[in-house]
Amino acid sequence: MTTPASIHSPSAASVLRQFYALTKPRVVQLIVFCALIGMVLAVPGVPGLADLQRAALACIGIWLVAGAAAAFNCLVEKGIDAKMKRTAWRPTARGELSDRQALVFSMALCAAGSAVLWFAVNPLTTWLTFATFVGYAVVYTVILKPLTPQNIVIGGASGAMPPVLGWAAMRGEVGPEALILFLIIFLWTPPHFWALALYRVEDYRKAGLPMLPVTHGNEFTRLQVLLYTFILFAACLMPFIYGMSGWLYLAVAIGVSIGFTGYAFALWRKYSDALARKTFRFSLIHLSVLFAALLVDHYVR
Repeated sequence: MTTPASIHSPSAASVLRQFYALTKPRVVQLIVFCALIGMVLAVPGVPGLADLQRAALACIGIWLVAGAAAAFNCLVEKGIDAKMKRTAWRPTARGELSDRQALVFSMALCAAGSAVLWFAVNPLTTWLTFATFVGYAVVYTVILKPLTPQNIVIGGASGAMPPVLGWAAMRGEVGPEALILFLIIFLWTPPHFWALALYRVEDYRKAGLPMLPVTHGNEFTRLQVLLYTFILFAACLMPFIYGMSGWLYLAVAIGVSIGFTGYAFALWRKYSDALARKTFRFSLIHLSVLFAALLVDHYVR
C-alpha cells in the first residue's frame, strides 16, 4: 500500500534527474566539445595512449567544473528563471531543489573537477578552469547580467575559454593558436545570444534583465547581430591564415560564415520571430560545424 508520504516524496531517480538538469547538459556538452578541439589541435599528429588518457581526464574535470558553474547560475537566477518560459522548468525555479542542495551540489562538482585537473592534468588548466567558473558564475551572472546590456559581450570571455583550457591541458601553456580559437567563440557569442534575445524579449523584459533588445530596441539589436557576423567571418579565416588549418577548413569556414551572415542580413532587413529562431539555431550549427572541420582538417592535411 502507498502512503501519503510516499506519494509526494520524489524517487531517487527523479532527484538525480533534477540535479543533472542543474548542470545544463547541452551547454556543457558544447563546452567540452570545444575544449576537446583545443586538446586535439595541441597534439601534433595522432595522439598516443598517454595523450588520450590526459585528454579524457581533462574532459571529465572540465565537465565537472562547467556543470558546477551552471548549477550555481541556476541557484542565483532562480527568481529570474521562474519568470521566463524558457527556464521556468529548472528545478531551482520550480522549488524542487533547495538553495542548500543546489549550492552543495555546485561546490562538490567544482571541488571534484578541480581535483581531477590538478592531480591528473596540470595546475595551469586547474587555475584557468576555476577562473572561468568565477567569470561565468560570479562576474557574469551576479554582476554583469543584471547591470549592463553589454553583459553577453564582456561575459562572453568565460564562454570562449574551453579551447584555451583544452590547449593548456595538453601543452601546459597557452599558445597563439588557442587565443585564435578563443577569439572565434568570443565574437560568435553576441550574435548567437542576441538572436535568442530578439524573440525572447518579453521574457527578458518581464525578468528585468537589461538585454540589448530591451534597452536599445529590436532594430538596433539586429544591426549589432549583422555587424558581429561580419567581424566573426574574418576571425573564422584566421586558423587558415595562421597555418593552423588547411583548405578543407577554409572551405567549410567560408560556407558556414556566409550562411550565418546571410541569416543576420535577412534578419536585419525584415524581422520575424521565426527568422530570429532560425538564426539562433544556425548559430549553433555554425560553431559545431566550424570546430568539427578544424578537427577533421587536423588529420587529413
